[in-house]
Amino acid sequence: MKTSKRMKAMILAAGLGTRFKPWTDKHPKALAVINGKTLLQRNIEYLQQAGIYEVVVNAHHFAGQIVEAIDRHQGWGSIITISDESEAVLETGGGLLKASAYLDRESFVLMNVDVLTRLDLPAMIAEHQRQLPLATIAVSERNTSRYFLFDDRQTLCGWKNAKTGETRMARRVAAPVPKAFSGIHIIEPQIFSLIREKTGLSGKFSIVDAYLSLAETEIIKGFDHTGVAFVDVGKPEAVAIAEAIWK
Repeated sequence: MKTSKRMKAMILAAGLGTRFKPWTDKHPKALAVINGKTLLQRNIEYLQQAGIYEVVVNAHHFAGQIVEAIDRHQGWGSIITISDESEAVLETGGGLLKASAYLDRESFVLMNVDVLTRLDLPAMIAEHQRQLPLATIAVSERNTSRYFLFDDRQTLCGWKNAKTGETRMARRVAAPVPKAFSGIHIIEPQIFSLIREKTGLSGKFSIVDAYLSLAETEIIKGFDHTGVAFVDVGKPEAVAIAEAIWK
C-alpha cells in the first residue's frame, strides 16, 4: 500500500550517539550497519515502501560521513536534502524547526534514524489523514523509562518519567494510559507557526517539550502498534537483536 498523495519525510540523524560508543567515537550512529545496510539506508528504504522519496536528513556528528554516504549511493533512490546542523546540534525539536522551509507545505513524516520497525506506515498516515490532528505519534505497550500519557481516545495528555516519578500534564485525565514512544510522527505543517507563536521554544529543544506545550490546546494523537516488530538501536547490544529481525 502506498500513501494517497506525495509526502516528504525528515530523518533525525544529528545526534551524538553517546549510548552507541565506541562506534560513535569515529562515525555517526546513522551509519551503523545492520546486516550489510546502514540504519540510514534501511530507513530511507522503509520510507520508500510507503511511497515517500523526498527526505530531509539533519546532520551534525560526523556530518561529512553522512553526506559522503548519501552522495556515493545516490540517495539509495531518493531525493535527499541535508539540513546542516554542523555548528550546533539542536535536538529533535530544534532540528525540526530549522528544517521547516523544506516541510511547511504538506503533512510529513518525522522519524529517528536509530529506530527499525515493521510498523504499517501507510496505515498510520491514513489514520492521521482521517482524524487530522496536529500530529500523530507512534506508540506501543512496552517497558521503557519515559512514557507519553493518553486519554481513552488516544489523545495526548501528558508525560511521565517512570524512574523519577516526574509527571507533566497538558490535560486533566482521571486515569491516563502510559505508552512508549517509538520515534515516528506524522505532523501537520502548522506545527512550525504554533511552536514559534505559542511555546516560546527556539534553538535547542526537544519535540517532547513542544508537544506537551501544544497539547493544552491542540490535538495530538497516538497510533498504537503494539506487537509489531520494533527495535531502538540506541546501544551496541541492540545490533544483534535488530540483525535477527532485519536480514
